[in-house]
Amino acid sequence: MPLTFGEKIKIIMGRRRITISDFAKKIGQSPQNMSNKMNRDNFSEKELKEIATALDCTFETVFKMNDTGEEI
Repeated sequence: MPLTFGEKIKIIMGRRRITISDFAKKIGQSPQNMSNKMNRDNFSEKELKEIATALDCTFETVFKMNDTGEEI
């Protein structure tokens, strides 16, 4: 089963040694709001890009056609 975005963000935060409080402040949200978003896995694409930047990561989204493997 694939990881949710919230789980991936938690992993990266752990590797970067960033607390949820520090991370939330860095992106202009309250720690409670960020915790709720991560638990619900409720992010817009714009938020995921902002989060990636704040975590010094690259976020890429693609549609990949299952029958041909083509990425769009």
